[in-house]
Amino acid sequence: MAEELGATKIALGHHRDDMLQTFMLNMFHGGRLKGMPAKLVSDTGKHVVIRPMAYVNEKDIVRWSTQQQHPIIPCSLCGSQENLQRVQVGNMLREWQAKYPGRIENMFSAIQHVVPSHLMDHRHHNFKAIQATGVADPEGDKAFDADEFPSASPTSIPEIQVVRL
Repeated sequence: MAEELGATKIALGHHRDDMLQTFMLNMFHGGRLKGMPAKLVSDTGKHVVIRPMAYVNEKDIVRWSTQQQHPIIPCSLCGSQENLQRVQVGNMLREWQAKYPGRIENMFSAIQHVVPSHLMDHRHHNFKAIQATGVADPEGDKAFDADEFPSASPTSIPEIQVVRL
């Protein structure tokens, strides 16, 4: 439709809660840390998709729409149907927020402050190249295995065995 209209931007109505639900769905069901960005280039490269309400929580949108007497039109594509996983995840997030106020804000902040070196995706962080600073011989890196130490007293700790990688 955008192409027929000659539009280069497509605005979608996803809000903050949609962003978190999508992130959780991708993690739980897709095995990925993946969400929906507020702005992206379409797969064809012909359009820019924007989500102007990406930083607004759903409750504020509902409250404002009610105050302005705007009708809320359910979307049959994005989770209005009962028993969809999106509905279940939305309920879970609302329960967490009720039980632990501030959790949603922290989660939303987290998806904006990613630390790739603390995740395990070698495509986004070069773990193989990590070396201790001050090591004279890169081939001399030594591994430490905490399992070699018994959980008894500190006086019973055996000598450390050096293992070459």
